[in-house]
Amino acid sequence: MDATFTAEQEEIRRTVRELLAKRCGPDEVKTAVRTDAGYDTDLWHTLTQQLGLPGLALPAEYGGVGCGPAELALACEETGRTLLPSPLLATAVLAAPLIASLGSQSQCAGLLPQVASGALTATLAAPLGPALGLTGPNEGDWAGGGRAGGVQARLIEGEWRLYGQVEQVLDGHSAGLLLVAAHAGGFARSRTLLFLVRDDAPGLVRTRQTALDETRPQARIELRDAGAELLGASDDADVPAALSAVGATAAAVLAAEAVGAADRALARTVEYVKEREQFGRAIGSFQAVKHRLADLYVSVQAARSAAYFAAWDPAAGGLALAQALEALRVTASEAIQLHGGIGFTWEHEAHLYFKRAAGDDLLFGPVHRLRAHAADRAGLFGSGEREAAV
Repeated sequence: MDATFTAEQEEIRRTVRELLAKRCGPDEVKTAVRTDAGYDTDLWHTLTQQLGLPGLALPAEYGGVGCGPAELALACEETGRTLLPSPLLATAVLAAPLIASLGSQSQCAGLLPQVASGALTATLAAPLGPALGLTGPNEGDWAGGGRAGGVQARLIEGEWRLYGQVEQVLDGHSAGLLLVAAHAGGFARSRTLLFLVRDDAPGLVRTRQTALDETRPQARIELRDAGAELLGASDDADVPAALSAVGATAAAVLAAEAVGAADRALARTVEYVKEREQFGRAIGSFQAVKHRLADLYVSVQAARSAAYFAAWDPAAGGLALAQALEALRVTASEAIQLHGGIGFTWEHEAHLYFKRAAGDDLLFGPVHRLRAHAADRAGLFGSGEREAAV
């Protein structure tokens, strides 16, 4: 495997970094997350029309660029560096690949060009950790399993109807299209299916929730006999397997995003300790501070190596995500500590990075379950030994 980035890949990284450096500073991020959409719509228009980020990994036949997970991971490393609030993750990383892999020819032709152009945003309405197969075997039981809870699907007079609710749906309050995972068939033919629900569907109620990480807006989705369209030409698709495949790629992209955030938090901390003086000298000259920063540097670089490997081999995505989230949490925590009194104020940007680490751990983890599932898949422990280790 050649891990060297091509000139085109480096150009993607450079272009995204330069644009976000101009348009997405800490003040702009704080302003954007408090809008109704939860992100800067003008900046999103620029990212879609000029850079084509939503269609970066989509086939050219649907208006995409035709790149792969590596390019998308590089772009998201830069969006993570600035904590860009945008529908990119929900639309391009979660929803679009599911439409491409499970959708019928007419669904792909009708939806994917709109996604690639940025005209349509989409999201996945499901508990992300279990549904994407990141924290355990994906058997679809998280969708309801024929019991109360989750979302239930019924076929009434040839039309699918959904009933239930989903918490913590990324960009669920603003997405134009929802991919809702629902349980169908009861006990007789129990299965998990994916459905397309438009934002104006009768019976759909969307409520924006208060999130720990404001840069990832979340909503509660309530479906009260909402009309839906089955994703795919038939209802015999292996949806859990498709979700797990998308989850592996999403984990690699999320790992790269977390690495970008950790790298930026570390860089800002290094800048600060060079300027902050105590006892007549910069605090960065103290040996104890140097040791702490050196440990953080090693942690970030190790997480970057894991994230880049996962971008070429998504099977390693879960483990790379665990390492990247841990690196981001430790780096953001130390950034708050090393900034001293100013770092403990809510207004300081170090808190944005700490909240991103904690928020992603809640959405996609926790870290110890990501690692435990990776160990199970690799067969590192017997069942008893693994349970004791966890």
